[in-house]
Amino acid sequence: MLVKYLKSKLQGLVVTEKNLNYSGSIALDIDFLEKAKIKPYEVVLVVNLNNAERFETYVIPAKKGSKTVSLQGGAARLGEVGDSLIVMSFCYLQSDEEIKPISIIFDKNNKIKKIIK
Repeated sequence: MLVKYLKSKLQGLVVTEKNLNYSGSIALDIDFLEKAKIKPYEVVLVVNLNNAERFETYVIPAKKGSKTVSLQGGAARLGEVGDSLIVMSFCYLQSDEEIKPISIIFDKNNKIKKIIK
């Protein structure tokens, strides 16, 4: 039996920009994606801590080192610049397999404070 598990979590990301005129997604600094082992266009669950919105979308890689967290398309309606987010990716494993998720904690400037593996 396959079971859905948390693979990685980016906690405390702060929205840096919004772009309503896009087909929809979230753009994240490629450094964040590499450290969290999230692939470009992978589906993620996003939680906005400021307004309790939860939505699923896919990730678009943003410029390396930019610290970008950009809500795109319809997702831009679900948050504001300055909002704090949690972004989670998941995987499916056999029920007898184990995984230790990667958690990355960010400060208010989208600088990595801590990586927990």
